[in-house]
Amino acid sequence: MFRVYNFAAGPAMMPEEVLVRAQQEMWNWQDTGVSVMEIGHRTNVFQDMLTQLESKIRGLMKIPNNYKVLFLAGGGQGQFSFAPMNLTGKNKKVDYIVSGIWSERAAKYASRYADVNIVTTASLTTIAQSTEWNLSSDAAYVYYCPNETINGFQMHTVPETNGVPIVADFTSSILSIDIDVSKYGVIFASAQKNLGISGITLVIVRDDLLDQAQHCTPEVFSYKAQAEQKSLLNTIPVLPVYMMDLMIDWIINSQGGLNKVVENNLRKAEKIYTAIDESNGFYTNNIEIAYRSLVNIPFNLPSDELVKHFLIEAAQEGLAYLNGHKLDGGVRVSIYNALPEAGVDKLIIFMNAFAKKYSKQ
Repeated sequence: MFRVYNFAAGPAMMPEEVLVRAQQEMWNWQDTGVSVMEIGHRTNVFQDMLTQLESKIRGLMKIPNNYKVLFLAGGGQGQFSFAPMNLTGKNKKVDYIVSGIWSERAAKYASRYADVNIVTTASLTTIAQSTEWNLSSDAAYVYYCPNETINGFQMHTVPETNGVPIVADFTSSILSIDIDVSKYGVIFASAQKNLGISGITLVIVRDDLLDQAQHCTPEVFSYKAQAEQKSLLNTIPVLPVYMMDLMIDWIINSQGGLNKVVENNLRKAEKIYTAIDESNGFYTNNIEIAYRSLVNIPFNLPSDELVKHFLIEAAQEGLAYLNGHKLDGGVRVSIYNALPEAGVDKLIIFMNAFAKKYSKQ
């Protein structure tokens, strides 16, 4: 079977083991005689899977009992609006930490529903110290995106907000790092990076925030209404939920749990950054070391022409989808959970050979 190492920023590479299992179960899921794509979301067999999936996620992430776990249709950008609608019914003042394109867009969407205060805006390489931030003491929440996929900027510590609830977009880093859920008010992550395929978003909400919605919030967008109906208020995307369940099983049973996954990711990232830093300037990553992303690693080459050659020759070696975002250009290496270390090793061999070949020109 022809397969490449898929370094795309998302939708991301899936474990072969998961794809094979999905293929095997596609025609007849759990001896129901129907495909999982055909199963009703209100059937007992699907609801049992959903209940078990929630239990497994709670165990992996050590989610406290005073949080609800929701599975909502759509992607992360939907939560850019869902969050302010659900959390600003009593207080419309919100704080946003802008560290890249996605948090900037989230702030823009939120401004339709709330009064947005930009706490700080990161430069292309770093962000101001928290002592310089313009935090509000009475905000409904503080929003940030721990990992920005486009510019490869990651905040590795939780912002100190003096008790104001934190809303965090963990789409690109969930289950790749250890997260202390108790430090957050709302966590959300669309599935297509580390949780499966696109179409479903995991949302974790602290109980005391469920009664804060604006009156205009549509019922199907309401965290409280969805929590009361156990994410089955409307027709849930069954296939993405099923694929998330397979991905969680893979982390638990094949990878040895979250701690092992975190170890693997740290090792993969360290290898790539070492290759960049030891290239004598042929490859450059300008993000301040303290904010380098562990999952999205962009770098540039001496010229656009070399970038073009790099991408073409890498693809010929089975190293696919390494192109940087259209706003940044260059090369971007995304190393989500399913990207095996062997793929990273092969990429580094290619990078070293490419630099040796073209640095002489």
